[in-house]
Amino acid sequence: MLLPFSAWQYFCLLLAIFLVELVAGVLAHVYYQRLSDELKQHLNSTLTERYGQPRAAEITASVDRLQQDFKCCGSNSSADWQHSTYILSQEAQGRRVPDSCCKTVVAHCGQRAHPSNIYKVEGGCMAKLEQFLADHLLLMGAVGIGVACLQVSGAGDGSLQLRSQAPVLGEVADILHMACPTLVPSLSLGDQG
Repeated sequence: MLLPFSAWQYFCLLLAIFLVELVAGVLAHVYYQRLSDELKQHLNSTLTERYGQPRAAEITASVDRLQQDFKCCGSNSSADWQHSTYILSQEAQGRRVPDSCCKTVVAHCGQRAHPSNIYKVEGGCMAKLEQFLADHLLLMGAVGIGVACLQVSGAGDGSLQLRSQAPVLGEVADILHMACPTLVPSLSLGDQG
């Protein structure tokens, strides 16, 4: 059986959730560049060392899908494949890039690495992937701000009840109103004395 929250507990819970979201947002922004650097390093090593290997079928399928979905070839350019374990092996059968780099995928199309045949995107898949992440981080950030304003609004509504329980919290309500004035109504109820 759930016990009912008092207005004070509700306010504190919303404030804690809001602070956790704020910290998560700041950390995501701070570590975005680090994530990008790690992604560059690991994507390039995955392409050159693990693609097309016997026990890496999932990796091969993932890279193929990445290149087809993002219409790109290689980590930074199609030239990244020149040093790939797969391309240098007999299994490649003379391909210069995997078939997934081709604009129209057919068997052995990767033997002809001409711009009319394969995706020659400046910055390769890395640039496309970074743009995709940046676009979606912006969307997630906008949704997060919207949720945070709703939480502040809920906390402001809860603070109306708190004002009668603890007049000093009126100052907190006023701060909430200043932070999000369109969503949190002015809660100044005059002198509560």
